[in-house]
Amino acid sequence: MAENAYEAMFILDSNRYARNTGGVAQQINDMISKIGGEILVSRLWEERRLAYPINGQRKGTYWIAYFKAPSEKIATLNREIHLDENILRSLVLKIDPRIVETLVSHAKAGPTEVQRAPAPVVRRPAPAIAEAVPEELGN
Repeated sequence: MAENAYEAMFILDSNRYARNTGGVAQQINDMISKIGGEILVSRLWEERRLAYPINGQRKGTYWIAYFKAPSEKIATLNREIHLDENILRSLVLKIDPRIVETLVSHAKAGPTEVQRAPAPVVRRPAPAIAEAVPEELGN
């Protein structure tokens, strides 16, 4: 059995997640464990407004998980995810083995506390027409 590392992003129903935060999170971990997977990191990413409604929901709770699992069991995991009513959308991707440690350590660190504001755009006034045109071409 070939075991690979995977990243899974879930969009959860915000209402159901708010009612049972631990239960919904545990369900995701249980699905991964059930297929013989080893969870590296599983955590809340953020809650945000969706670009378009999914199953009548306008907000979604994003959950991210990194795990190792047998590659032949990923189809079974995708089927379980599809049947779960708490999950609106999901994406499971295989991770390049060279970057697994970096991604996992970044996910364990959590979101950054300070969000930097973008640098202000400095606009210079355009030169006046008279200044831009040489004198010999002006008249």
